[in-house]
Amino acid sequence: MSAKTYGYIRVSSTDQNEDRQLLAMQAKQVPKDQIFMDKQSGKDFERPQYKRMIRRLKPGDLLYILSIDRLGRNYEEIQEQWRVLTKEKRADICVIDMPLLDTRNGKDLMGTFIADLVLQILSFVAQSERENIRRRQAEGIAAAKARGVKFGRPPRPLPENFHEIHQAWRDKKITLRQAASACEMPVGTFYAKAVKHEKLA
Repeated sequence: MSAKTYGYIRVSSTDQNEDRQLLAMQAKQVPKDQIFMDKQSGKDFERPQYKRMIRRLKPGDLLYILSIDRLGRNYEEIQEQWRVLTKEKRADICVIDMPLLDTRNGKDLMGTFIADLVLQILSFVAQSERENIRRRQAEGIAAAKARGVKFGRPPRPLPENFHEIHQAWRDKKITLRQAASACEMPVGTFYAKAVKHEKLA
């Protein structure tokens, strides 16, 4: 049975480079029905398509990925997946943007040693870069908040009848539930806005 060629693509909500990865697979002539793609958020790392592809891989098959960080979220995960693919599955891997990481080359001891060394360095760099990006994002958000930038949805404006209804509620002419209903708000929202309004008044 002849060896097959597969491609794996992973995109997250913050990293939409699906087209770039697809073009790279097409350039390597990976058959369309043998390209597996996972789309997920950073929190969800189930990767159903990756698992499906792993089950299909046979010794001698070739897997293309665009960059080393497609294999995992951190140093340990990348190393572990590389081990599973090359040692357990005995498949070849070619990392398109890093030609040194092509297990078809250098099957001798020195070639394997160099590939393992490059993998360790690159997976460490990939993890460090992700941590730097997260740190820069956190610093940027903190700096923006310090400048008074508000995040999230802007508050809805008060209904036109709010002041009149608020006064009627404060004068005990209507109940809190009736006041909230008249303003078409949940009770908790009406109460919170009433307290805020009184502090500003």
